Amino acid sequence: MAEDNVIYVGNKPVMSYVLAVVTQFNDGSDEVVVKARGRAISRAVDTAEVVRNKFMPNVVVDKIEIATEELKGSKGDMISVSSIEIFMKAQ
Repeated sequence: MAEDNVIYVGNKPVMSYVLAVVTQFNDGSDEVVVKARGRAISRAVDTAEVVRNKFMPNVVVDKIEIATEELKGSKGDMISVSSIEIFMKAQ
């Protein structure tokens, strides 16, 4: 899958990511992946649900992958951060 189809969720409002997902589908993508880590996970879930329920009812969540990533903390120690990937497909 092309990297263009990946939406990285951060600290922006949910509607910014919803617009990005809808734009990807309108540009002809069959699948869009919404990715987030840590505190942004709930924003990624909100993004997928708003897209499905409000804007594109023909889009379904194909699969969800969760993981824990090891990152180097500010003090040089290793910290574990949860991550999620939500795979959305147009039917």
